[in-house]
Amino acid sequence: MSRFESSLDAAGVAATRVEAADLADALDRLVEPPAVGVPLGIDGVSLDETVVETPPTPRRLKRAETGVTPVAAGVVEHGTFVLRSDANGSEPVSLYPPTHVGVVRASDLHADFTAAFDELEGSLAGGESAILATGASATADMGELVHGVHGPRTVRAVLVEDR
Repeated sequence: MSRFESSLDAAGVAATRVEAADLADALDRLVEPPAVGVPLGIDGVSLDETVVETPPTPRRLKRAETGVTPVAAGVVEHGTFVLRSDANGSEPVSLYPPTHVGVVRASDLHADFTAAFDELEGSLAGGESAILATGASATADMGELVHGVHGPRTVRAVLVEDR
């Protein structure tokens, strides 16, 4: 996990390590309300115990300062999140608010893209798509480098120790 944290740091992403039992408290410290999120899919963890509102309605997305989503896979080599586009609304929750908090389990970290996609191959079948996110949104296609044009200006990672 420390190599992933180093890669995240190089991408400008602050990382926080927590045990699953401490996740709710960690999220309450990290998110800037109002916050919106989707189910994290971690046994024994619910966003119901946090300041994060669910489900992500258009009204909640519009006013949210922070979006909280699960990370399907973390690519250690680059500090990249693989985020599923799913029926829960993970994609808009990860892209619209100014800050995105990605929650990734230690067991979902993979050395490189090949390992991550080998692991996800079956779960991304049937036309499901995924977003690859390495740090905050940035573009320089119109001149000066600008953050937050096509997604969040700030990204944070919560690493859940489940191994």
